[in-house]
Order: sequence, then C-alpha cells, then structure tokens
Amino acid sequence: MKAVLDGLVLADAPEADLVKIEGNWYFPPASVNFPFLEESPTAYHCPWKGDCIYFTITVNGAAFQDRAFAYRNLRPGAVERVGHDFAGYVCFWKDVSVE
Repeated sequence: MKAVLDGLVLADAPEADLVKIEGNWYFPPASVNFPFLEESPTAYHCPWKGDCIYFTITVNGAAFQDRAFAYRNLRPGAVERVGHDFAGYVCFWKDVSVE
C-alpha cells in the first residue's frame, strides 16, 4: 500500500506490514519517506493510545499541516487492544490518499 500526496509517495509497504486501527492505516517507520515530514507543535492525547505527535508534510513547496501522526510511546494495554505493537507507526489522513 502507498500513502500519496500531490503525486509523491510518502510511504510504501505491503498491506501485511501495516496496522489498521479505527479505519486508519498505520505504516511502519521504515516504510515512511521522513525527509518530507516535519514534526508539528500540535499536541493530542488519546485516552487509550497515549500522546500523539503530528507531522506537517511539505510537497512541491506546499506545506500540509498535521496530515500525518504517530504514537511513539503507547499507553499500557494499547498493543494488546490492537494485537500489534504500532509504536512509531505513521498514519496519514485528510489530503493524503492511502491506496
């Protein structure tokens, strides 16, 4: 599967390597094209996953704020709830197409 924004592939991995949580696909860190992602100051806390970090994606000179996010440090029980350790996995949304 691929995460694509404005024609640029931001992540690419076999579907078997991704984790699907609440309808969203999370890509393993090794599959993510991190030079296009910059950590954002936006903060969020999920009561069962933990603290979330957001990323702004810059493609062709345009910045797309908070179009990706990840949970680096999962709360106790999150891995068991999902059935897979998804710490550091990146989820793309809004303008990013996952296909």
